[in-house]
Amino acid sequence: MPRKNLTANRRTLAHRVRYAARYPERVPRYLARAGRDAWLRLRHPDHVDYYRAVMRHDTAASPEAAVGSKSHERWLALGALQFDYLTGHGLRPEDHLLEIGCGNLRGGWRFIEYLDPGHYYGLDISPQETLVRRHLQEKLPRLTPVRDLTLAFLPEAHFRVVHAHSVFSHSPIEVVEECLAHVGRVLRPDGWFDFTFDRTEREEHHVLREDFYYRTETLVALAEKYGFTAEFMDDWEALPHGQSKLRIRPRSPRPAPTADRDGSAGPGEVAGQPAV
Repeated sequence: MPRKNLTANRRTLAHRVRYAARYPERVPRYLARAGRDAWLRLRHPDHVDYYRAVMRHDTAASPEAAVGSKSHERWLALGALQFDYLTGHGLRPEDHLLEIGCGNLRGGWRFIEYLDPGHYYGLDISPQETLVRRHLQEKLPRLTPVRDLTLAFLPEAHFRVVHAHSVFSHSPIEVVEECLAHVGRVLRPDGWFDFTFDRTEREEHHVLREDFYYRTETLVALAEKYGFTAEFMDDWEALPHGQSKLRIRPRSPRPAPTADRDGSAGPGEVAGQPAV
């Protein structure tokens, strides 16, 4: 994995000219993306609608490339990276896991296989098919298409782990804030929320409306605004992935609500809700 460039402003003309001179073979693809970006922004002013159209276009060409994997082997490797990291940090089979931006279940199918039946809940802007190919229907995952991150339909204090991989790297700050403003309601008091982001140490910027670069302190301050403490995950930084990771926790943990080991839900929980 190439070392992260934390000082470049990829939006400036100077950077784009230098990049084009260094990688002339990539220029046609960038121009095609720029043309698509202009057309889709005109048709879809709302960012979620815009990015849904982007993913629909990319998925038609290659479902695995659409989520940032250049090959099936890389798709498997990135999924394993996410799975190994969370299980290494204490994710247990009896935990309820919410994955925001589950995509084509690159990591999700491993979590579904590992967790107790009914304990995986995946949200995305489009439905998925990987669980059928992996024969995971009996694990009863819940997959829900969404158009915002208010999480209003999910039960309070239900998930011990919330996970968002390569979501905020494609989200403007108002979408990031919407998620942080609401995720605390569904997170258990003893739980945590891991999310990756594209990091810069200089000016925050975006490329087209697809790739967003944030300073760590911006996201830490936003998390603190909504009652969390934030930890920069140095051990993730050493792994072969181009993004950085923050872990946020409720600022004042309370005793966690009890749950049956067999996955039966308490009052207000979602065990009876059918998968979408």
